[in-house]
Amino acid sequence: MTGRAERGWIVNSISPTADIAGAAGGSEAQPGRWAAACTTDEVGEDFPTRVELEDGLAIAVYRVDGAFYATNDRCTHGEASLSDGLVDGHVIECPFHSGTFDIRTGKALTFPCTEPVAVYPVRLEGDRILVWID
Repeated sequence: MTGRAERGWIVNSISPTADIAGAAGGSEAQPGRWAAACTTDEVGEDFPTRVELEDGLAIAVYRVDGAFYATNDRCTHGEASLSDGLVDGHVIECPFHSGTFDIRTGKALTFPCTEPVAVYPVRLEGDRILVWID
């Protein structure tokens, strides 16, 4: 993931736009789309925001040091909503069993979580937060 300044905010993404088409040597664009999640003022520094996208996918959106991140809202260990968890830097703690994930990579950091949580690239359009959904 890379961070870059865009309209005064730091945006974290893997650049899943036209660059993806050539990533595997093909000319076809990969399936997926940018989905509007929420606005920047709906996401605080100290707590994640739960967003249900139009297709029913629930994600958690985070703001850390002015940068935005998005993960699946469901803990991979159980039926917990990560948006109800505690954020400490780039780490989200599951509210059920205190397992943790890195919100930048999705990597499970502490037991009982062993499977990574899905992460979604983020970009801004004005004050709107968009996430790339495959």
